[in-house]
Amino acid sequence: MDKKDKYHQLINMANSVIIAKDPLVSKMANLSSLIQEYFNHLWVGFYFVDKNKNELYLGPFQGALACTKIQYGKGVCGTAWAKNVILNVEDVHDFDGHIACSTHSNSEIVVPILDKDHEVIAVLDIDSINFNQFENIDEENLQYLCTLLM
Repeated sequence: MDKKDKYHQLINMANSVIIAKDPLVSKMANLSSLIQEYFNHLWVGFYFVDKNKNELYLGPFQGALACTKIQYGKGVCGTAWAKNVILNVEDVHDFDGHIACSTHSNSEIVVPILDKDHEVIAVLDIDSINFNQFENIDEENLQYLCTLLM
């Protein structure tokens, strides 16, 4: 099955199991599980924004142990939060300030999650063992999936 077909199935499944009234953390737990089930990435998970401490803290995820805190503007996640943009990093070893939670990670995509006021409240972070793993199709579909959380 190609990537387009996987996303089609994943989105159909997510639309049926992610219930708007459920707590955000529960929706994130199920979405990280679904993404991992369909794509088997190295790591799939979420970080929540803590504005009081100016950092991200670890939320629901699938994969090995992870960094528990990431400062605003640091690493791929902190930079995506600071710039409020999707960051698609083909080779994390070339990303200035990359935070290596795993030595096996070679590419990464981070999608900001926005509240109704368009403020970043969390990020979706996905790591791959493959270089140049993520494409526009990933950016578009992951961004859509993140809208289901709100």
